[in-house]
Amino acid sequence: MVPPRVDAALSRAKGAGFALSSDPAVGQLLAVLAAAVPPNGRVLELGTGCGVGLAWIAHGLEARTDVDVVSIESSPEALAVARSEAWPDWVSIVEGDAVTLLPTLGAFDLVFADAEGGKWERLDLTLDAVRPNGMVVVDDMTPPRWEDERHRAKTAEVRARLLSDPRFVTVEVTQGTGVIVSTRARS
Repeated sequence: MVPPRVDAALSRAKGAGFALSSDPAVGQLLAVLAAAVPPNGRVLELGTGCGVGLAWIAHGLEARTDVDVVSIESSPEALAVARSEAWPDWVSIVEGDAVTLLPTLGAFDLVFADAEGGKWERLDLTLDAVRPNGMVVVDDMTPPRWEDERHRAKTAEVRARLLSDPRFVTVEVTQGTGVIVSTRARS
């Protein structure tokens, strides 16, 4: 069953003609991981889009008020659609470039890297923003419907970086459009 907030976000995205929303299987994984964020934790989403991934994260945290969620979007059009939802007070949607903003945001327990900035470009900043025992989730690693040569090259770079970073324990999951989940196990 799709949670009401997610269903509303999907409807908004469809109405806006936004075709790059989080896959339902990835969304369910995000909800589960968000539910495990420690007390007084922080969550970061890079690439709000129209808010579907953010809705899944909020669903996982629904009964909590102690978590700070920051979502960054660079497209003013997508941002307007995402901001049209009545988000909980603990959700902040920020307009801007993730690469520029990342060094100013602090550390997070869960990071969902779903935009080129912070994933394809300057993944190092994203990984540095993950707290010890925190996780980073990178999706669209094997999307069958719109993969091209540039996408294959960039995802190969991301995969190699995540699998070789000694600070992280990493697994590739065939969930949805292909997900890599890494836990920062070492400083």
